[in-house]
Amino acid sequence: MNYRFASWWKYVCDRGVVRRAVKVAFVVGTVLAVINYGDRFLSDSLSSRDLLKIAITYLVPYCVATYSAASVLASARTNQ
Repeated sequence: MNYRFASWWKYVCDRGVVRRAVKVAFVVGTVLAVINYGDRFLSDSLSSRDLLKIAITYLVPYCVATYSAASVLASARTNQ
């Protein structure tokens, strides 16, 4: 395994990074889910496909926040 990737992966799994990414995903995912699926939720017409899309709606901000935090930490480590 590439050393840089292994080092970066350590930051991805860091407890603080994961915790912060979960918080960001909860807030941003909820806002996006309400914007995109609020009407279907209120009318009780969510399909299983909609639920999958909502899960992805939460996954995307989690991945973005994790990537951003891990990249900053890895960059700071290499610049020391």
